[in-house]
Amino acid sequence: MALLAGMGAAHAEKADRNKPIHIESDRLSVDDAKHISTFEGKVELVQGTLRLSAEKLVVTDDAAGNKFCVATGHLASFRQKREETNEYVEGYGERIEYDTRGETVDFYVQARVRRDQNEVRGDHITYSTQTEIFRVSGRPDTGRVRATIQPKNSEPKAGKTGAAPK
Repeated sequence: MALLAGMGAAHAEKADRNKPIHIESDRLSVDDAKHISTFEGKVELVQGTLRLSAEKLVVTDDAAGNKFCVATGHLASFRQKREETNEYVEGYGERIEYDTRGETVDFYVQARVRRDQNEVRGDHITYSTQTEIFRVSGRPDTGRVRATIQPKNSEPKAGKTGAAPK
């Protein structure tokens, strides 16, 4: 997985962490005493370029105002723009945990994360939005993970038409 960790110096949008979190859903239940909010039905969380979609989202606040979010659904999804590029990191899992304090996203069960055209799959993937490092674990019964790493596209040099030499 070191290959995926080193595929570029760009990081997730740093400005996202200072943006407000907006959440929309069909239903909301709030327990102020426990600092827990439960959103259900077509949940969409947006924080800057970060997007998290799920059928259910449970958000817990700590005393410092950090958020810990647990998104569930058939396949919950995550997407965030990378710093100084037009590229995104996308991920899916039956459960996604987003920790604003640790700046991590964990994907569980049928987990996959894609950056550019490269993809990793496993039972559990931890992704740091700060460092863009992935850690992938396989299922307990197989222990296997999968990675697809595409070759870098090479641009034709100026003045070359691509025609075969004569």
